[in-house]
Amino acid sequence: MTTGRIHSIESFGTVDGPGIRYVAFMQGCLMKCQYCHNRDTWDLDGGKEVTVDELMSQIISYKPFLTSGGVTATGGEAILQAEFVSELFKACKDNQLHTCLDTNGFVRKYTPVIDELLDNTNLVLLDIKQMDDTKHIELTKVSNHRTLQFAEYLAKRQQKTWVRYVVVGGFTEDIESAIALADFIKPMKNVEKVELLPYHELGTHKWEVFGEKYALEGVKPPSKATMDAIKAVFTERGISADY
Repeated sequence: MTTGRIHSIESFGTVDGPGIRYVAFMQGCLMKCQYCHNRDTWDLDGGKEVTVDELMSQIISYKPFLTSGGVTATGGEAILQAEFVSELFKACKDNQLHTCLDTNGFVRKYTPVIDELLDNTNLVLLDIKQMDDTKHIELTKVSNHRTLQFAEYLAKRQQKTWVRYVVVGGFTEDIESAIALADFIKPMKNVEKVELLPYHELGTHKWEVFGEKYALEGVKPPSKATMDAIKAVFTERGISADY
């Protein structure tokens, strides 16, 4: 039986896909985002080992509250455990539950299990950090090539997708970066909307627990004027966007 490693569970999530959702935070991530508020999910060998049946027994107990929502696998990076998440999502669909994959798209290799996972996914939340690769590497320690390839793959599959874009000072709050992203996704008919996520400082204490300096110390959340200006970049190009 396939097992997965989870960091934590949220039984009443409202920000990771439509409606009220059971959210499984998968353990492990290959990106090292400077603003990460789940620093404790990075370790690939951390977390708790579980089976699909164990998670489903919890999910079914919450099913009456999930009828307008569903189940989301996030992280860490859920796609690193594609086989487990695919089996979990298949069980969810067998129980008439909507499935949502929250991912940074860092796919090493397109194996059949990736297609199986996407076949069992109703909605992808794709986190595109930054279109400029140099800035992306500075922000996350890895290239954006795999993420952008994954975005194109989702478009080829016509996979229902919401793009998520974190607006953070020094990296993504400039208009040029927003224009680059908007121009990239504009031809993608599968992208229903862009969720603009204002940077926040809620996870800074987790870095302190690891004895590490929080690189964005002193960076403030973007102003409403900044968020409105970035939103306008997308709406002017016919792309639904909100924050």
